[in-house]
Amino acid sequence: MLKVLGLVLLALGGLYLLLLVLMALFQRGMIYHPDPKRGDPAEAGVPEMVPVPLRADDGWPVAGWYAPPRIPGKPTVVFFHGNSGTIASRAFKARVLLDAGYGVFLAEYRGYGGSPGSPSETGLYADGRAVVSWLTARGIPASRIVLYGESLGSGVAMEMTRLIEPMMVVLECPFTSLPDLAPSYVIPGLAHMLMADRYDNLAKIRDLKAPLLIVHGDRDETIPVAQGRALLKAADTIKHGVFLPDAHHNDLWDHGADNHILDFLSRQHD
Repeated sequence: MLKVLGLVLLALGGLYLLLLVLMALFQRGMIYHPDPKRGDPAEAGVPEMVPVPLRADDGWPVAGWYAPPRIPGKPTVVFFHGNSGTIASRAFKARVLLDAGYGVFLAEYRGYGGSPGSPSETGLYADGRAVVSWLTARGIPASRIVLYGESLGSGVAMEMTRLIEPMMVVLECPFTSLPDLAPSYVIPGLAHMLMADRYDNLAKIRDLKAPLLIVHGDRDETIPVAQGRALLKAADTIKHGVFLPDAHHNDLWDHGADNHILDFLSRQHD
């Protein structure tokens, strides 16, 4: 009986190890879900935005859509979207910001929206730097740039705070780090060892000096709201948290997140 039990435990251990190996090998396929379709600003409802071709510092071509502020003196919001879809699927958010007079740069990633390549943490950081460098090279100072990170994009936005000191930072349903989002059956220490892409927002947010807004849904089934609260607690700056009781991961703007974001931008800008 003991021998049989030992064989069963050995088999289960082997299956668990195999599962971890498969997760390690295919982790980026689990993290990133790029849509390769190239969108058009007019078709997406933001005809005033123009496509901007960029080249990251590692040589990869990337792109984005840009429109300057309609109201002089308003800052420019650099929007980094989540792990699926494209900038076209976030155009409705840009529409609200543009109508309020803000400039908007919808940043695309390699592998998404017709851009070649495969996404990775290092690659997305390079894509983000290309956007920020393009704006600052055209006379938009960091003090007039708002970094907005949605879900996975929160990791890109927080990395950009190490490059520039922005006017403010908005994080929509952010996470503390990607290993912290590993499935419950993965031992936490192993997740931190196995994951190649980490996006350690918790470590970076402690050094943030710019005003911070975090918006999160209490019913978020993808990124637990506790992680958004942990980031807010760790930040040592002017900060505000909006935790919407009925919102999930992808419907925050349906529950009034846009009004909170516009109010925060207006108060910090004015």
